[in-house]
Amino acid sequence: MTFRKLLLRGLLPAAGALLVTAVAGLLVGAGDVGPARAASVLLGGGDADARFTVLQLRLPRTAVAVAVGAALGAAGAVLQATARNPLAEPGLLGVNAGASFAVVLAIVLGASAATVGPYVAVLGAAAGCLLALGAARLRGAGDDPVRLVLAGAAFSGMVGAASSVLLLVDQRAADEIRFWTVGSVAGRGTEEFLAVLPVLAAGLAAAAAVSPALSALALGDDVATGLGHRPRRVRAVAVSSVALLVGGATAVAGPIAFVGLVVPFAARALVGPGLRRLLAVSVLLGPAVVLLADVVSRLVVRPYEMPLGVMTALFGAPVLVAVVRSSRMPAL
Repeated sequence: MTFRKLLLRGLLPAAGALLVTAVAGLLVGAGDVGPARAASVLLGGGDADARFTVLQLRLPRTAVAVAVGAALGAAGAVLQATARNPLAEPGLLGVNAGASFAVVLAIVLGASAATVGPYVAVLGAAAGCLLALGAARLRGAGDDPVRLVLAGAAFSGMVGAASSVLLLVDQRAADEIRFWTVGSVAGRGTEEFLAVLPVLAAGLAAAAAVSPALSALALGDDVATGLGHRPRRVRAVAVSSVALLVGGATAVAGPIAFVGLVVPFAARALVGPGLRRLLAVSVLLGPAVVLLADVVSRLVVRPYEMPLGVMTALFGAPVLVAVVRSSRMPAL
């Protein structure tokens, strides 16, 4: 695919969707500041309440949603290429659950939810990714997408149960950790955004650097070795990039599932299976999906808000069914 086709078929539509959803995120909310008052703020006017709502609440929230969406979209694309499996998604494989459990454990051991750094979630995400992929590859089952999802579901259930036990034991942790049970970008501010930005930037850089080698690995380890790549090192870098991206996203927004499945699926429909093209479009399309889910979550139960993780699950479940039912999947 030429750059012109990539631009017209993938990058421009994804960038347009991102722009529209970002503006909607600034204009729409569950509070009293409606689109007209919010638009006046964006045009340089507006009253004090509207300015506070748009600039101090919605703008940082939108920035966090953009960062989280880009991270999860890229993580999904890299993880699918690493596992050679269209169902390899951070939420389905328990990577999000591993990151959340690491944060829960840190809080139970005495840390505060406000001071737990993103690196704790990164370590949990890395452990979850390695355990799920390792379990799926037992007895040569790593290429079976159904077994991969089952391994991820089993790991997620085990880790979720362990988190519940820890929260039952420590009531203080239960009060602080409710945020981590369902993902949300509500209440996230500039401080949280800046704290995870270096982690997410490092993850995106690693993903971009390893994408050519991962494309070679799709042809087989022998071919990749012949082209000068080292498969083990490539997979290690890929898993590290997924851990950084998912851990950073989970640290700031909690566990948000299905974004890593929906975004590569949509990007693949636009630009085909090439990983570098897929990664470029996913970085733009991921924020659009998260922002859309966030905007809808503000409106469906007004004046309250539905958790973002619940909304992405509602969006993602039909996509999961479509992928499973596609002709590429093995019959059960």
